[in-house]
Amino acid sequence: MPVSNIQKETFDKLLNQIRTQVTHFKKTNKELRRENDLLRNKMSDMQKNQSDIFSSIGESERIAMRHQVNGLIEKIDKYLDE
Repeated sequence: MPVSNIQKETFDKLLNQIRTQVTHFKKTNKELRRENDLLRNKMSDMQKNQSDIFSSIGESERIAMRHQVNGLIEKIDKYLDE
């Protein structure tokens, strides 16, 4: 069955549209990957600069805080045992 000229033109037109879309998606994907890399680097830098609450206090304050927490745990345990 021979392909008519109209069918061939329609096919070529649709194929060209698909190629255009694929090119657009590849470009968009490349841009998104680049942005993702930048955001990952930014997050990594933020995590490096981040510290927990215990790194900013001295050893004596940590011991005092541990003592307070242990005291609270004992009070809770006594309350639950009653």
